[in-house]
Amino acid sequence: MLGTVTELDLRLIRIFLAVVEAGGISAAQTTLNTTQPTISAQLASLEARLGFRLCERGRAGFAVTPKGTQFIDAARRLLAAAEGFRVEVQHINRTLSGNINIGLLGQIDPTANKKIALAIARLRARHDGLYFHFTELSSSFLEEKIINGHLDLAIGYFWHRLPSIDYFALFKETQIAYCGPTHPLFDKVGTLSSQDVAEHDWVWPSHPLPEMPAPTSIERLTALTDSMDGAALLILSGQHLGFLPQHYAARHEQLGQLHPLNPEQLRYEVDFHAAVRHAARQRDVVSAFLAELMDVFAAP
Repeated sequence: MLGTVTELDLRLIRIFLAVVEAGGISAAQTTLNTTQPTISAQLASLEARLGFRLCERGRAGFAVTPKGTQFIDAARRLLAAAEGFRVEVQHINRTLSGNINIGLLGQIDPTANKKIALAIARLRARHDGLYFHFTELSSSFLEEKIINGHLDLAIGYFWHRLPSIDYFALFKETQIAYCGPTHPLFDKVGTLSSQDVAEHDWVWPSHPLPEMPAPTSIERLTALTDSMDGAALLILSGQHLGFLPQHYAARHEQLGQLHPLNPEQLRYEVDFHAAVRHAARQRDVVSAFLAELMDVFAAP
């Protein structure tokens, strides 16, 4: 019987399990990339170490003995424990390295940007072999780039909720309806109701989110864009009304170029998520960055 388990014992145990899973010695030759006599000799060595027969093999075919059946369960638990030990040791003081491709929606709130930067700083402080590649994209392209593997992780708002992607809530963004100074409603801004603005043209996202109620009929949504700067230009022109992130429009407000129609009523909240496809989450660098993001945005 085994007194101590050596590396040779583990190798012989793996060979035995490979034979069992293949259904016999002959069938296991391809898997183990060796000959039938060699496999037979290795099984005999393991049986000698154990002190009992694991399987019957010969002209009558291959069959696991009752003791062999009990040994299979014990062997699988042993190998699982050994693998768990190996992984745990590898992660002790492990230094990550490699590239991580991040997609960002343009013009993110500076407060949120600061937290994303903090997540990067924390990770790089521990793993200076990490390299970040950032790409700024409109929301319509972020999910597409994740699916096709061009991005490992994206931060933005998403409407598809694709089953092959995991979404993790990070923060909320306030969007408010604005008016330019040459628009006919500019002198009445501040207390305008939904009825007051429904008969005017609006600029609207090409792919509106579920939490974005249309402010007017579809006939009045006469400009579609996923560009925040494009939407701002159309509103500044005085030809359209439209929603913009409150933090983005703040500078235009200070200059008197934009004014909210009714910041208490004509507003909504947009949820920003980190989006990661299932396969990418298996990469240590992606998993580590996602964990840092979740941690910094969970902090008060």
